[in-house]
Amino acid sequence: MKTVRQLLQAKGQQVHTIGPDAKVIEALRLMAEKEVGALVVEEGGRLAGVISERDYARKVILQGKSSHDIPVREIMTAKVITVQPRQTVDECMGLMTDKRIRHLPVIDGERLCGILSIGDLVKEVIAEQQQTIQQLESYIHT
Repeated sequence: MKTVRQLLQAKGQQVHTIGPDAKVIEALRLMAEKEVGALVVEEGGRLAGVISERDYARKVILQGKSSHDIPVREIMTAKVITVQPRQTVDECMGLMTDKRIRHLPVIDGERLCGILSIGDLVKEVIAEQQQTIQQLESYIHT
């Protein structure tokens, strides 16, 4: 099973961030431009939260608020669950399932070094399963 470090090396470590005082509409534009479902919220170079499409849907749209007026800090998830590079894909999948979250920032010491989505993890699990199937088929045919 791959570690988070290995997965980030293959995927890339680019993290899209926004400040907590930016308006929600700015976060939505950035998510659309970068084709991501969440942004890391940084304040003073430190992880302050995560804002996702889910936060927007539940805390703005369903409450009839305007994304032009609300700062990111009002709807972001401030209690962020993070993982470390040495953790495994399986550990991350379990954490996401248990906590019902879709994005995991990766922290090495105090440095933000990546972010994983549920899609990243599912893709990796499928690739590993396909490799196992190919190995078993090869074994059977020999």
